[in-house]
Parts: sequence; structure tokens; C-alpha cells
Amino acid sequence: MSSPAEEYMRQALQLAMEAAAEGEVPVGAVIVRYGEVIGRGRNRRELSKNALAHAEIEAINDACNRLGGWRLFDCELYVTLEPCPMCAGAIINARIDRVFFGAKDPKAGCCGSVTDLFSLPFNHRPTFEGGILEDECAGILREFFSNLRKTKP
Repeated sequence: MSSPAEEYMRQALQLAMEAAAEGEVPVGAVIVRYGEVIGRGRNRRELSKNALAHAEIEAINDACNRLGGWRLFDCELYVTLEPCPMCAGAIINARIDRVFFGAKDPKAGCCGSVTDLFSLPFNHRPTFEGGILEDECAGILREFFSNLRKTKP
């Protein structure tokens, strides 16, 4: 039987697969409050030609619009890849309580891989847990980049 964290991560993985189908790096995110998904996002940097179009930013925007405010108290974020510095900053600013991620990001991860932004003395410090469906989350990224290398000269 799956845990709630795994169920929400599966929803994030579905969004990551949608991103991959559009030629985007396959990262997906969902935001949950009181057991209800209130925000969804996936990478859209290539389609939007915008460096800010990360899955977490899109999910935060969706949740803020749905709730009618920028403070996402009592919310959890589920994302297939460890948040980068920009997304970790957005998570802090949005006051998200807890982050669950799948795969580690040794090049840009800010929940322990490169640094831990959440441990710094900001006015809000989310907690985090990594490794949720890590094999599936890392696998979709590996497959995407392997296929990309095959098609690039």
C-alpha cells in the first residue's frame, strides 16, 4: 500500500511525463493543503522561453491563484527533483511548510546536495524529505537525457 507522499509524488511524476512529452526536462510538482491538491506545475522553460518556468514556480503560482493569496501556510510541495536555488527561495517566500522531493540534484539541489537553503536563518524554514519514489523520479530524468544525447549531433 502506498503512502500519501508516494501518491502525491505519482501525480508529480505524471506532470513530469507530460513535460517530457513536450520536450521539456521532466520535472513535475504538486502542492497539497489538508489532503487536497491545490497547485500543479511542470517544467515549461523551452516552450515559454522563460528561465523562471520551473515546475515548482508554476505550482506555487497555481496554488496562490486558487487560494487568493501568496502565503501558502499548511501546504506541502511534492516535486520530482530537488529544488534549485530559485525554487527553494520561492518556497521560502511562499511560506510552504514542507517539501518532499524524489531525485537528488547534485548540480543545483538546495535541499542538501549543493547546499541547504532551508537551514539558513531566513524568516521561514521549510522542512524537507528526499527520496520519495527516487528511482522512478531519477529514471525519467535519465531516460530523457539519454534520449536527448541520442538525437543531438
